[in-house]
Amino acid sequence: MAGNTVRLHRVLRAPPERIYRAFLDSEALVKWLPPNGFVGAVQQLDARVGGEYRMSFKNFSSGTVHSFGGEYLELVPGERLRYSGRFDDANLPGQMETTIALRAVFCGTEVSVVQEGIPEIIPVEGCYLGWQESLGLLAMLVEAQVPG
Repeated sequence: MAGNTVRLHRVLRAPPERIYRAFLDSEALVKWLPPNGFVGAVQQLDARVGGEYRMSFKNFSSGTVHSFGGEYLELVPGERLRYSGRFDDANLPGQMETTIALRAVFCGTEVSVVQEGIPEIIPVEGCYLGWQESLGLLAMLVEAQVPG
């Protein structure tokens, strides 16, 4: 796959099922996926293999919006998600593929993220930093023990 690749690894104090759900719930996604300084909106989310999603991130400072979408390629509840992604902006060409692997461990869940095909114009370090921020926000969402 052409383009840059980022790989991240975290252990979160939450069960795999809760983390998996955070990737497929539109309200959860807008809370944790946009990195710091961005707000998110989900326009479409059809969480099934072959289903599509559409989202946008808005830079809170400048108001600039980047829209993107793709298709769910693989969904194994509590274990694995794989989806494609493509920016609407012609200056950000190509198709990305993101794979999220979840594995239960004694203290929670090991989370592995691989994102391939990042457009060459996006510095890989910037993408890596964005994912680090997003995963920190994900941890705050899924690790919270809020009584029902």
